[in-house]
This record gives sequence, C-alpha cells and structure tokens, in this order.
Amino acid sequence: MPIIPEIAARQAALTEIRRDIHAFPELAFEEARTAELVASQMERWGLEVHRGVGQTGVVGVIYNGDSKRVIGLRADMDALPIEEANQFAHRSRHAGCMHACGHDGHTAMLLGAAEYLAERRNFDGTVVLVFQPAEEGRGGAAAMIADGFFERFPVDAIFGMHNWPGMPAGRFGISPGPVMASADRFDIVVTGHGGHAAMPHLTVDPIVAAAALVTALQTIASRSIDPLDGVVVSVTQFHAGEAYNAIPGEARLCGTTRALRPAVRAATAQRMRQICDGIAAVHGVKVEFTWMDGYPPTVNTLAEAELCRAVAGELAGVEQVDWALRPSMGAEDFSNFLEHRPGCYVWIGNGPGEGGCTLHNKHYDFNDENLTLGASYWVRLVEAALAPEAL
Repeated sequence: MPIIPEIAARQAALTEIRRDIHAFPELAFEEARTAELVASQMERWGLEVHRGVGQTGVVGVIYNGDSKRVIGLRADMDALPIEEANQFAHRSRHAGCMHACGHDGHTAMLLGAAEYLAERRNFDGTVVLVFQPAEEGRGGAAAMIADGFFERFPVDAIFGMHNWPGMPAGRFGISPGPVMASADRFDIVVTGHGGHAAMPHLTVDPIVAAAALVTALQTIASRSIDPLDGVVVSVTQFHAGEAYNAIPGEARLCGTTRALRPAVRAATAQRMRQICDGIAAVHGVKVEFTWMDGYPPTVNTLAEAELCRAVAGELAGVEQVDWALRPSMGAEDFSNFLEHRPGCYVWIGNGPGEGGCTLHNKHYDFNDENLTLGASYWVRLVEAALAPEAL
C-alpha cells in the first residue's frame, strides 16, 4: 500500500502550504494567521469548522455513514521563540520566531489528509481534525480540553504524530506504553542568616545547605526509584549572593523533573519534599519547596499502538516500522488528550538531522518529502479505524 496517488499528486501544493506556514511562524496562543489558513482551507473542502477552540485552536469535522464511532487526529501549530539561521526563501519573516520543531509540517500533513478524506469519505463514522495551539510549553491541549473539547467532539480515540530527526525519512517509530516523559518544574528557596564571609560561624549559610540539597536530590533517581523506571531530576539554576566577602541570606534552586509513569512522577515530588525538610532540619535553614505541574507522561494504549503499527507497516513496509522504541525523556502535551481517551502518538522520520537540522535548532527545517507520506498515513489510519467491518 504505497503513498496514495491523489495525495502524491499534491506534493507541490502541500509543500507550498508548509513553507508558507514556516515563513510566517506564530508563538503559542498567537496562531491567528495559521489558524485562519487552516480553517479557510477546510471550509473550501466542505468540512464543518470550529474556530477559537482553546483560544486559537481549530477543529474540523467530517461525517460519513451511520457509525457512531469517532476518532481524532491531532497536529500542533505553534512555533518557537528562536531566531532562524537558515537562508532559504521560506525562512521566517518574523524576527525571533521560527518553526524549529516541524509543527508547520504537521499542520500541512493533516491538511493534506483532510482534503482527501473530505473528497473520498471511504470510512464509516466521524473524523475530528484537531489543529492545536500552544504545544510548546503553554498547554494548548489543556486549553482545548478546558474549552469543552471532549464534550463538543466526543472522540473514542485520538492519534498524534511528530517528526523525528535522526530517524531515516520513510520510517515510523511506534511504541506501546510510555513514549515521552512528564515535564514538571520546581523552585526551592533556602533561607538562612547572612553575614561576613570571614565569620561564617555567625551566619546560617544557605549556600552550604543548598549545595547539600543539590547532591541529595540526585539520590532520588539512584536510590529512591526503581532502577527500571525512568526518572530525571535536574537542578538547572543556582542563584545566591552578590559579593565576594559576604554570605548571603538566601539561595534559590530551580529545575525540572521527568518521569515515564504517573506513579513515579508523584513519588518524585513526594521524595523531593522529604529531602527539603531533611536538609532544613540538618542545616538549620528554612526551605520552601514549590512544585509546578507541567505535562504528564505521554502513554500510548496497546490496541491503538498496534493499529498504528499495522497501518504504517502496510503503507511504508513492515521493515520501515520501528516497534517498541525506547521512550524519550522529552515531553509533549498530547499527553493531556491521552489522559482522557485511548490513543497513540507516533514518530515519522525526518532524516539524518545533519547540519543542525534537529528539533529546536536554529538551522532546523521540516523534510517536505514527508508531507505525502504523513498525509497518506492519516488517511489509511482513518480507513482502518473506521472500516465498516470493524464495527
């Protein structure tokens, strides 16, 4: 089952759409131009279109047949606050903003599928096309859910796809279970009693306590969590003092934690609080610990992962599908959708990633050769999930 011929014939048109989006990137919850491009294209093809879902999100709906089965397909639309270093014709025209993660390509691929599905409707059920804002750290999925996404579009399952530099173009990566980690943040303020550095015995040194805290936090992964469970605790900021000869009264630590399972995520937060309390008692300081929930782990459900594996194998060849890949400790807010419904998030190879063509890099660009493959994958997934014999 090769790339769908009608979609293959749209390579130039999809490339033009993708490069137009790339040239005019928009940050989280500012995707007005992109959202209007998406909405107007779907309206041209006769889809039911809903604007402003979760602020700047767009949802298209295609109905066919009598089945009550509903599936969702999701693409993200936002760009990153990065100054683009590429010099090709479609480079970003917005200073300090670029599509450095391929969301322009994700949007174009789903649009390519939308056009074909609207024309052919070779399925029995309802397809919900989700063009999500603000994936890059601003919680666009949660915003759509808070705006009544699942009440307004009651999907039975939802699917996502992301390009992956370093994976050869033409390949897919699919995993049952965890695909990406949670991403939470923390602030820790250590308060002591400052004074002259030559008389440390008259102070309560927050730097010594904070340094001990940094070391102690590293024992969470090595001693508090099962070695077979993935967890990361990274202190990424340490702020204290301004003078060479003065012990400050306060030190501040900031960082991020990552976990592949919700239970490990919760255990990590609990253990961090215990360590903070222990350091406070040992060093005679006050320790304020603040945990900020971010994205939960992205966890695929088995049946949906196996469906995606079968579809990708028929489309690209079974030898082009990597099954049960090791998870990434990066994070993705498609996880919020998967907390509510079964589904699967897959990788599509973007090529070798040479010359800085890696995610969140100022030299990145989406591989346009993927556009027809990705669009064909979406179509075949719909036809498989909503096939009449599957009812």
